[in-house]
Amino acid sequence: MHHRIVIVGAGTAGVSVAARLRRAGEDDVALIDPARDHFYQPLWTLVGAGITNMQRTKRPQSSVVPKGVRWIQDAVSEFDPEERTLRTASGALVTYDALIVCPGIELAWDVVPGLSEAMLTNHAASNYAAHLAPKNAELVRRFRGGDALFAAPATPIKCPGAPQKATYMASDFWQRTGVLKGINVTFATGAGGIFGVPEFARVLEGVVERYGINTRFSNELVRVDPDARTATFEVTNSSGKVTETLGYDFLHVAPPQRAPQFVRESPLTGENPLGWIPVDRHQLNHVRYPEIYSLGDVCDAPNSKTGAAIRRQAPVVVSNVLAMLGGREPTARYDGYAACPFTTARGKMLLAEFDYSLTPHPTIPFINTQRERSDMWLLKRYGLPAYYWNVMLRGLG
Repeated sequence: MHHRIVIVGAGTAGVSVAARLRRAGEDDVALIDPARDHFYQPLWTLVGAGITNMQRTKRPQSSVVPKGVRWIQDAVSEFDPEERTLRTASGALVTYDALIVCPGIELAWDVVPGLSEAMLTNHAASNYAAHLAPKNAELVRRFRGGDALFAAPATPIKCPGAPQKATYMASDFWQRTGVLKGINVTFATGAGGIFGVPEFARVLEGVVERYGINTRFSNELVRVDPDARTATFEVTNSSGKVTETLGYDFLHVAPPQRAPQFVRESPLTGENPLGWIPVDRHQLNHVRYPEIYSLGDVCDAPNSKTGAAIRRQAPVVVSNVLAMLGGREPTARYDGYAACPFTTARGKMLLAEFDYSLTPHPTIPFINTQRERSDMWLLKRYGLPAYYWNVMLRGLG
């Protein structure tokens, strides 16, 4: 089958782009994705905090695919960019004039030995999986004392602030229920600091101090022993690298993440072992194939992998794809904008907005978003989900 524009992936990026293309008058758009359900994943932080439930983050995929877009409910198995074709798992051959690749990324539990096994125990969970976020809420609720360990990798992950959010929300619950003084909370990350934008890092350092959280930077989780309840880290310091092992009674992990296998093993990837698709960081076109674009978590643009980034990337991709198909020079540019809504307590949120320059990039006028705010909590809890389902996925903003 042939389609003028083919989109691989019906997550936030794919549906948003498809809706914008339809609004621009494109009537030959195909969307390839096998998933039956569509999730608003940013709300999983609050699922893991026991504030909402998983059902509220999910809708049938059929309800969000734009009218007039052909949904091919199948998985992609291989790409042949030289021939402008791809093949699906069922064997269908699809050709295209323009291809937009945005299948999201996968959780790489297997990269850390023992991590998958730990998630099967009553001492570990993660807000990064639909079946584990509700478990995290239950474990946090029942925890009354001991060592609580939160770990995150240095490699790119979707919503890189989410591991901190899990730490803060759990600490806030324990503080409000009077048990925090008996809990040793540690946040260990492979990153070199709490946050890359100094203006927001200062606020987060205050949050860490408020809860008495022990921070360990340049600590990469390399092994978990679920029977002994220990986590081993590769620690980078001025002398080189050493390994250190910490015990835990409660463990929350943001697992390493990578491009899906069908992308990693395709001609679309670059030299990155995680399989990110190499694009021009501003125009988001593939560096080798001008008819291919990529956005969202799977591309290698050096921005934070957030839904807010996709909101700014989608109109750029649509504009440039339409220009390319019309024989015009693509001129739309993405500036690296991303946003991370840090939930620092129940009822408080810090909205960190920034771009490639790693400087604040506020988009809400008249209020100071460089501090924790209760109105920003309402935005996270109610405003952003409503915007997502009713505006963003419909190609309206």
